[in-house]
Amino acid sequence: MFSIKIFIFVALISTALAGPWGVICAGKDKNTIRGRDRYGYGKYGAPRGERTHNGVDVSCADGSVVKAPFDGMIVRQAKPYKTDNAINDGVQIISKDYCIKMFYVKPVKYKGSIKKGEKLGILLPMQKVYPGITSHVHVENCNLSDPTSYL
Repeated sequence: MFSIKIFIFVALISTALAGPWGVICAGKDKNTIRGRDRYGYGKYGAPRGERTHNGVDVSCADGSVVKAPFDGMIVRQAKPYKTDNAINDGVQIISKDYCIKMFYVKPVKYKGSIKKGEKLGILLPMQKVYPGITSHVHVENCNLSDPTSYL
Protein backbone atom coordinates (compact mmCIF):
# COMPACT_ATOMS: atom_id res chain seq x y z
CA MET A 1 0.00 0.00 0.00
CA PHE A 2 2.84 2.39 0.90
CA SER A 3 4.64 1.74 -2.42
CA ILE A 4 1.44 2.49 -4.37
CA LYS A 5 1.12 5.87 -2.62
CA ILE A 6 4.75 6.71 -3.45
CA PHE A 7 4.22 5.72 -7.08
CA ILE A 8 1.11 7.91 -7.36
CA PHE A 9 2.93 10.82 -5.68
CA VAL A 10 5.90 10.53 -8.06
CA ALA A 11 3.57 10.31 -11.08
CA LEU A 12 1.72 13.45 -10.00
CA ILE A 13 4.96 15.38 -9.47
CA SER A 14 6.32 14.25 -12.85
CA THR A 15 3.14 15.40 -14.58
CA ALA A 16 3.21 18.74 -12.77
CA LEU A 17 6.83 19.34 -13.72
CA ALA A 18 6.23 18.54 -17.40
CA GLY A 19 4.74 21.97 -18.11
CA PRO A 20 1.42 22.91 -19.68
CA TRP A 21 2.56 22.86 -23.34
CA GLY A 22 2.30 19.82 -25.56
CA VAL A 23 5.10 17.96 -27.29
CA ILE A 24 6.42 20.08 -30.15
CA CYS A 25 8.15 17.48 -32.31
CA ALA A 26 6.06 14.60 -33.69
CA GLY A 27 7.40 11.17 -32.83
CA LYS A 28 8.79 12.27 -29.46
CA ASP A 29 7.22 11.66 -26.08
CA LYS A 30 8.61 14.83 -24.48
CA ASN A 31 10.26 18.14 -25.32
CA THR A 32 14.04 17.87 -25.04
CA ILE A 33 16.23 20.97 -24.90
CA ARG A 34 19.20 20.92 -27.26
CA GLY A 35 22.39 20.13 -25.37
CA ARG A 36 25.87 21.35 -26.24
CA ASP A 37 27.08 21.09 -29.81
CA ARG A 38 29.64 23.06 -31.82
CA TYR A 39 27.26 26.06 -31.86
CA GLY A 40 26.68 26.20 -28.10
CA TYR A 41 23.77 25.22 -25.86
CA GLY A 42 20.05 25.42 -26.56
CA LYS A 43 19.01 26.49 -23.08
CA TYR A 44 17.59 29.89 -22.24
CA GLY A 45 20.29 32.47 -21.43
CA ALA A 46 23.13 30.52 -23.09
CA PRO A 47 25.89 32.76 -24.45
CA ARG A 48 25.75 33.65 -28.16
CA GLY A 49 28.88 35.72 -28.64
CA GLU A 50 28.11 39.16 -27.20
CA ARG A 51 24.43 38.39 -26.61
CA THR A 52 22.42 35.72 -24.82
CA HIS A 53 19.95 33.16 -26.15
CA ASN A 54 16.44 34.52 -25.65
CA GLY A 55 14.63 31.24 -26.22
CA VAL A 56 14.83 27.50 -25.85
CA ASP A 57 15.83 25.08 -28.61
CA VAL A 58 13.65 21.95 -28.65
CA SER A 59 15.47 19.08 -30.40
CA CYS A 60 13.73 17.84 -33.53
CA ALA A 61 15.07 16.19 -36.70
CA ASP A 62 15.12 18.08 -40.02
CA GLY A 63 11.90 17.42 -41.91
CA SER A 64 9.94 16.40 -38.82
CA VAL A 65 6.36 17.47 -38.26
CA VAL A 66 6.22 20.34 -35.75
CA LYS A 67 3.09 20.56 -33.61
CA ALA A 68 1.42 23.49 -31.86
CA PRO A 69 2.31 23.56 -28.15
CA PHE A 70 -1.06 25.06 -27.10
CA ASP A 71 -4.42 26.23 -28.48
CA GLY A 72 -4.07 29.68 -29.99
CA MET A 73 -4.00 31.95 -33.00
CA ILE A 74 -1.19 32.15 -35.51
CA VAL A 75 -1.02 35.92 -36.00
CA ARG A 76 1.91 36.41 -38.37
CA GLN A 77 5.04 35.10 -39.98
CA ALA A 78 8.12 35.53 -37.78
CA LYS A 79 11.61 35.36 -39.27
CA PRO A 80 14.75 34.96 -37.14
CA TYR A 81 17.18 36.54 -39.63
CA LYS A 82 17.37 39.83 -41.56
CA THR A 83 18.56 38.03 -44.69
CA ASP A 84 17.01 34.94 -46.22
CA ASN A 85 18.47 31.46 -45.95
CA ALA A 86 17.08 27.89 -45.95
CA ILE A 87 15.70 28.14 -42.38
CA ASN A 88 14.49 31.75 -42.19
CA ASP A 89 10.84 31.11 -41.40
CA GLY A 90 8.48 30.68 -38.48
CA VAL A 91 5.34 32.00 -36.82
CA GLN A 92 4.06 33.96 -33.87
CA ILE A 93 1.28 32.28 -31.88
CA ILE A 94 -0.83 33.92 -29.19
CA SER A 95 -3.46 32.78 -26.72
CA LYS A 96 -4.97 34.36 -23.63
CA ASP A 97 -2.05 32.96 -21.61
CA TYR A 98 0.92 32.82 -24.01
CA CYS A 99 2.66 34.66 -26.83
CA ILE A 100 5.53 32.86 -28.55
CA LYS A 101 7.61 32.85 -31.70
CA MET A 102 8.67 29.53 -33.20
CA PHE A 103 11.55 29.61 -35.68
CA TYR A 104 13.00 27.21 -38.28
CA VAL A 105 9.54 25.93 -39.20
CA LYS A 106 7.79 26.04 -42.59
CA PRO A 107 4.24 26.51 -41.31
CA VAL A 108 1.08 25.16 -42.93
CA LYS A 109 -0.37 28.69 -42.56
CA TYR A 110 0.64 32.15 -41.35
CA LYS A 111 -2.72 33.16 -39.88
CA GLY A 112 -5.59 31.42 -38.17
CA SER A 113 -6.50 29.26 -35.23
CA ILE A 114 -4.55 26.19 -34.22
CA LYS A 115 -5.11 23.51 -31.59
CA LYS A 116 -2.59 21.97 -29.22
CA GLY A 117 -0.97 19.01 -30.98
CA GLU A 118 -2.16 20.04 -34.45
CA LYS A 119 0.41 20.11 -37.24
CA LEU A 120 1.99 23.56 -37.30
CA GLY A 121 4.48 22.80 -40.06
CA ILE A 122 7.74 21.04 -40.95
CA LEU A 123 11.18 21.64 -39.44
CA LEU A 124 13.37 23.30 -42.04
CA PRO A 125 16.81 21.90 -43.07
CA MET A 126 19.03 23.29 -40.31
CA GLN A 127 22.02 21.24 -41.49
CA LYS A 128 22.17 23.30 -44.70
CA VAL A 129 22.85 26.46 -42.68
CA TYR A 130 24.58 25.07 -39.56
CA PRO A 131 26.29 21.77 -40.41
CA GLY A 132 26.66 19.61 -37.31
CA ILE A 133 24.13 21.48 -35.17
CA THR A 134 21.50 19.51 -33.27
CA SER A 135 18.43 20.35 -35.35
CA HIS A 136 15.72 22.08 -33.36
CA VAL A 137 12.71 24.36 -33.13
CA HIS A 138 13.54 27.66 -31.43
CA VAL A 139 10.76 28.70 -29.03
CA GLU A 140 10.84 32.26 -27.69
CA ASN A 141 8.35 34.08 -25.47
CA CYS A 142 7.29 37.40 -27.01
CA ASN A 143 8.36 39.22 -23.83
CA LEU A 144 11.74 37.39 -23.95
CA SER A 145 11.17 35.67 -20.58
CA ASP A 146 12.30 32.06 -20.07
CA PRO A 147 9.84 29.55 -21.63
CA THR A 148 11.54 26.47 -20.13
CA SER A 149 8.95 25.78 -17.42
CA TYR A 150 6.16 25.57 -20.02
CA LEU A 151 7.92 22.79 -21.92
